[in-house]
Amino acid sequence: MSVVAAPSPADVRAALEAGEGIVRLAPTWVPRSFLMPGRRLRLHPDDYYALGAHRGGIDERWFASTTPAANENRQPDEGLSWVVVDGKKAFLLKDAIEAEGVTFLGNKLWTRYRRWPVYSKFFDNLGPIPLHLHQNDDQASLVDQQGKPESYYFPPQYNPTENRFPYTFFGLEPGTTPADVRGCLERWSAGDNGILDLSKAYRLKVGTGWLIPPCVLHAPGSLLTYEPQWGSDVFGMYQSMVEGRVVPWDLLVKDVPKSKHRDLDYLVAQLDWEANVNPHFKRSHFLEPKVAAGGPTEGYTDRWIVYGLVNGKQLFSAKELTVRPGARVTLSDPGASGVITVQGCGLVGKHEVQTPTLIRFGELTEDEVFITEPAAQAGVTYVNTGSEDFVTLRYFGPDVHADLPQIG
Repeated sequence: MSVVAAPSPADVRAALEAGEGIVRLAPTWVPRSFLMPGRRLRLHPDDYYALGAHRGGIDERWFASTTPAANENRQPDEGLSWVVVDGKKAFLLKDAIEAEGVTFLGNKLWTRYRRWPVYSKFFDNLGPIPLHLHQNDDQASLVDQQGKPESYYFPPQYNPTENRFPYTFFGLEPGTTPADVRGCLERWSAGDNGILDLSKAYRLKVGTGWLIPPCVLHAPGSLLTYEPQWGSDVFGMYQSMVEGRVVPWDLLVKDVPKSKHRDLDYLVAQLDWEANVNPHFKRSHFLEPKVAAGGPTEGYTDRWIVYGLVNGKQLFSAKELTVRPGARVTLSDPGASGVITVQGCGLVGKHEVQTPTLIRFGELTEDEVFITEPAAQAGVTYVNTGSEDFVTLRYFGPDVHADLPQIG
């Protein structure tokens, strides 16, 4: 159900025609009551608690999202992107796609999913967050949700500082047993349940990333992260205390059937055991950028930053495009994409875009657009109109690329 009156197909088509298949989007801010903002989202310092201290600080910005944020006491449109027309928020991207699904996504994607099934975000936290997992489709379906694989990329432009803990725990040490994890859950109310003793931390490197399937434990560190992922907001926290702050049991069982809220064996069984104790975890999940097109002498470089398969499926991917000062390039992509600029200014199609320095809550920026499949396939021209590199990140939905690189 929409939070506002749905646009007519004619209104959506008019916006698409005016933008030549590309629509401008408004910033989408999301708070988390259990986390602490890292303050690198370029949001004004006075606005990180714009929704009230009781809601928590804003530490996420979502891109091209048709997925609502699973927060308690949330705003009706929390997590949902708005399409901007004539300098005003006109209608939700979700409603626009429902009105003109094939025009936005192409026949194949629309017929299969009937929605834009992915989204991306900037996640920005001051310190580490609790060790947690995201359920798979079968587990999430028990609470009428979908599973959530995700990916990470650490953009240099948004990481001027590493903050408190630039390390992420992933998986479990080889040799760990289900009984070890169960024991940690049994100690939940005794303070720190010690589950990090069973895991391993990896130092995070700006300009690289990771691909994380569902049911794999991870405790993200304090770099600002660009996160293409599946369109779901399910999770379960397995760490009872982080940086001296108590993690409520409710956050462990948020997306678990009520009959299983105290079933420790069920909670342990949510883990993909083989994936968690993989002795070659980094080799299986670490992402280094790969050049897709262009180079130093061509005025631009297009690089894969998110690639690879999740349990054998191509679910999402992302590229980073750098256009040098004075240069332009026309790129044809097989599918639709959500685009955010992270450095410089220029043109994306006919849309003028620029990377903001400081954003007030509620302000409409000019740094985010959505490119429809027809426009992407026809070719979109990127022009650098400034004096520094013009850098954009764009992410794609499932089964788009025939030439997607594999990890390793």
